[in-house]
Parts: sequence; structure tokens; C-alpha cells
Amino acid sequence: MTESAIEPMQPDPTSAEDVDAVTSAVLTASRLLVRISVRSLASVGERVTLPQFRLLVVLATHRETKLVTLAEDLAVNPSTAMRMVERLVAAGLVSRRTNPASRREVLLRLTESGQQIVAEVTARRREEIAAIVAAIPADHRAGLVDGLRAFTEAGGEPGEPGAGEPVRDTVPLEWD
Repeated sequence: MTESAIEPMQPDPTSAEDVDAVTSAVLTASRLLVRISVRSLASVGERVTLPQFRLLVVLATHRETKLVTLAEDLAVNPSTAMRMVERLVAAGLVSRRTNPASRREVLLRLTESGQQIVAEVTARRREEIAAIVAAIPADHRAGLVDGLRAFTEAGGEPGEPGAGEPVRDTVPLEWD
């Protein structure tokens, strides 16, 4: 066998070492992403907290929804979601109306101001991430895209807000 016919050994993707290496890399990347998220949210001042922003993002994906559905999507109690909604209604970021199909239900949606906050924070976050991605050598980007898509799919996270899929959080955001 010639030297050029020898295939390099690939790491076993099921090995504990490989899983640990990927887990460590993702944890490190998640710290960076949290830092970017916090900085992008700082751009809107003290108008919303991180949990309130997550609620706004969920509403942005639904367009209009019931409180119970919103609470389920955020994995919080309806009473917790209601307290958050009350603050956001008072801030002029969320509106509510009686459901014409069921007068006992209230439908929630973002106001124009709420939509602007989601758009502004998302745009700022996108800019920061784009700057980091631009610093990655081009030959590494395709692998990163494939890996991140597989990671988010395995975790059950949908695409960006407005992609038409409801957001399903598995971690409750009960602090408000």
C-alpha cells in the first residue's frame, strides 16, 4: 500500500473523548454568545430584561397568541407569564385584545414598539456575530454551518424569529 492510499484515522464521534471535546467547545462558544446577547440587549437600555426580551421574541414568532400558549412556549407558569406580560403592556411593547372566537380568552401581540425592540436587538446581535464569522477562515465556515445546524436541530431550536416556527424553550425563564 502506498503512503497516499493511507486514510488518516478519524475520531470516533461516539467516543466519550469526542463528546467531551465538542461539549467543551460548545460551552465556550455559548459564553461568547451570551456575552453578545447581553451586549445587544444593552442597546435598548433598561427597557426590557433578558426574560422579557425572550417573551417578545416568542410573540414575534407567533404574531398573536393566547397567554397559556405563551407560557407553555416559555416553560413557565401562566401566572409568571402574566406578570411579565403586564409589565410589557405597561411599557407599550405588548398589546392584548379579547379573542373574538372565545370572549373568555385574551390574545397577545407585539406593538410596533415591541417589534422595533426585537428588530433592533436582533440586528445588533447579527452584526456582532457577522463580524466574528468574518474573522473565521472561509474554509472553516461551511463546517461550522453544518455543525451548528445539526446542534440546533438536535436541541429542538427553530430558526430565527419570523421563520414561522413557534419557539419552544426547554429551560424556564421564571425570573422577571
